[in-house]
Amino acid sequence: MILDILISVFLGTNDLFSIVTTLLYMAGLWMMFEKSGVRGWWALIPGAREYQLSRCAGRESEGRGWSIVTAASIVIKVIGQFTNQGAGSEYFTVLDIMMLSVGLALIVAQFVYSIRVYAGLVEVYGVSKRWMWLWVLPTNFIAAVLWGFSKKYQPSWKVEDIRAEMARLASHGSATVMDEGLTVNLNERNVTEFFQKKVLLRDIHMAIPQGHMVLLLGGSGAGKTTYLNAINGYEKAKAEVMLNGNNMYTQYKKMQYEVGFVPQSEMMRGKDTVLYTLLDAAKLRLPKEVTPAQRRERVNEVMEIFGLLPVKNNLVEKLSGGQKKRLSISMEFISNPSLFILDEPDSGLDGVMARELFEQLRKIADTGKIVIVITHTPDRVIDLFDDVIVLAKDSARTGRLAFYGSIADARKFFGRDRMEEIVKAVNRKEEGGDGLADEFVMKYAEVQHV
Repeated sequence: MILDILISVFLGTNDLFSIVTTLLYMAGLWMMFEKSGVRGWWALIPGAREYQLSRCAGRESEGRGWSIVTAASIVIKVIGQFTNQGAGSEYFTVLDIMMLSVGLALIVAQFVYSIRVYAGLVEVYGVSKRWMWLWVLPTNFIAAVLWGFSKKYQPSWKVEDIRAEMARLASHGSATVMDEGLTVNLNERNVTEFFQKKVLLRDIHMAIPQGHMVLLLGGSGAGKTTYLNAINGYEKAKAEVMLNGNNMYTQYKKMQYEVGFVPQSEMMRGKDTVLYTLLDAAKLRLPKEVTPAQRRERVNEVMEIFGLLPVKNNLVEKLSGGQKKRLSISMEFISNPSLFILDEPDSGLDGVMARELFEQLRKIADTGKIVIVITHTPDRVIDLFDDVIVLAKDSARTGRLAFYGSIADARKFFGRDRMEEIVKAVNRKEEGGDGLADEFVMKYAEVQHV
């Protein structure tokens, strides 16, 4: 019985015809994987082979979902095999109905993911879209065998070739460390995911002077948050991050008060007043040697800077959206950081309120601070920024530096006037973009080498 179950799960079937077609499918995938620079034996492992096929198709994100639902289907099948062994009733049990519902949902999810991956394969192999019918129907073993064994069908690129090519385009060298300002020399930030090492960010080098307000742009998954976490030391990368001559990684305890990070979500207790919210923040963010009187003095200074003195005794839950944003920023500004990072501080604010908030951030930068901001509506306040960082996912799905420089230079470099058009240019086509990330990563690397 156990052997029957293992064979059924491994091949996905238990009748002779299906066993033969599944073996042919796996053999075809083995050869296709080899053509794409992926180890062929992945074709033998259910769940893993779906992910590897998506890599060959340039649809890695869809492959993760496909791999997960396939693994879940296998679990459901194993449970069904064991429970059916002792079943003698002709009626459906509650467990049968639940498993049937889950199984149907998984089948639908598998079909949706497979459609997207097969569409990617058609593009990579440069064949007619009519091939999709062979792939999505039970005849997929025919397509796999033909593409795998015939020399006529070749992928336009190899998975590992892409990684090697994009690695070659690294902006070699590093940014010169400044005594005053932020210097980032990030070589690599990686994680282990889905059976392999995944590089999230690679080769990001820049030097940001004091007093600059910098816009951080990039599409979904380009690595903006990962980059910010690497800068502030929350998620260490293979990097050297220097702030005013001090190393953020090796001197983290000393430097933790020098960085203020305002997340998109507001973490404040609604029943506290503005004053006590900031006093609590001061206890956490100011060094222990600071006296209560000094903390209160600093809180009053910050409330005056952000226009919160008139509402200092109001409950947080009674504040307007703009006032809550200013309070959230004030909590991080308590420590008077040299580097101030904000993730979508204008989220939920109308144009007028957002403008007022960014004008306040501009004033902070003008005091000699470095302010780095992520916003999804940059063009309404772009005149307040000095520089822009553009991150983009390359063909290997790694976050790369596509540009760093002044706003005027960015417009010239990308040939686009609006920042939102720049993001569209580097986004993948399936995300509604122009799919030009590799082109601009290469162009910027070449400019840096001149």
